[in-house]
Amino acid sequence: MLRRSRIQSLSPALWSRHMSVVAKSLKYTEHGEPQDVLKLVEDELSDPKGKQVLVKILAAPINPADINTIQGKYPVKPKFPAVAGNEFVGEVICVGENVKDLKEGQHVIPLATGLGTWTTHAVYNADQLLAVSKKVGLAEAATVTVNPCTAYRMLKDFVHLCPGDTVIQNGANSAVGQAVHQLCRAWGINSIGIVRDRPEIAELKEMLKCLGATEILTEAEIRTSDIFKTGKVKKPRLAFNCVGGKSATEVSRHLDHKGILVTYGGMSREPVTVATGPLIFKDIAFRGFWMTRWSKENYNAPERSEMFKEIFGLMENGKFVAPAHEMVPLEKFKDAAAAALNFKGFTGKKFILDMSK
Repeated sequence: MLRRSRIQSLSPALWSRHMSVVAKSLKYTEHGEPQDVLKLVEDELSDPKGKQVLVKILAAPINPADINTIQGKYPVKPKFPAVAGNEFVGEVICVGENVKDLKEGQHVIPLATGLGTWTTHAVYNADQLLAVSKKVGLAEAATVTVNPCTAYRMLKDFVHLCPGDTVIQNGANSAVGQAVHQLCRAWGINSIGIVRDRPEIAELKEMLKCLGATEILTEAEIRTSDIFKTGKVKKPRLAFNCVGGKSATEVSRHLDHKGILVTYGGMSREPVTVATGPLIFKDIAFRGFWMTRWSKENYNAPERSEMFKEIFGLMENGKFVAPAHEMVPLEKFKDAAAAALNFKGFTGKKFILDMSK
């Protein structure tokens, strides 16, 4: 056995080689509301072997899809018992003998989906992880694989956009919406956002414009706006919808000829209704996008590496920030999960489980 003085002097990496690591994880064995089915449990982890990596999770966000997965309302169905969560940023504690591309002390994010990330420690395969510069903030790194990547792919994959072109989106204050504004600013694209009216609308508009939005309009304002007729900005060739219902219909009306509306969410839980006139006379098209599917189909594709490189470059240079968020301790997961379901602040807020201490 190691003497006490020797143990106290060990680095975290060396410590893990001599002492077993106990992970605190949020697990569930049945579908239901997070506050009811999630349990904080402890498990002893074995040392990583072969191509495995032991990771200390530093931060992991609570996404709507995570809540839906726990509720059993998402297409991804985990095997029970399951650890909740899909995104994280962590620190490599130690690696198996056959791991070549990762080393102790590096920050990593998940390349694979559904790994189970609401935990203090985990053992993953090396090919499921991507190293991230420590210059990238914890909140930015923890939330990069879903929302910014969704925004990036929708801007890249449906219409060839050039500087000066325009995109329009509803839910413009969502995490994806905030990412769209920032990428559009970086690429010289006009970003028109639509949001629900609220008492704090002036503050919300200012915040989104600071992120890069060209203009923010309420659902009532967009119906009467002449922003496109006057030529202030070009008519949008691309639109994003995360609401559905009448909101999606209104967005589609403003598309230019042969424009495309991409649906990636449905917060209103109402179907996307197509306006007959724009469909016939402007030949607009309707598409869907799911980041999880794209990631699986392009796991090792050059386009994926290029996407991460560009997004992380913007983050390191302070040109891309995490969405409005609040860091909460793992032990307060019930409060955070309830708040994630019910929060109705003027911008909305992403809750991130903080295990960095």
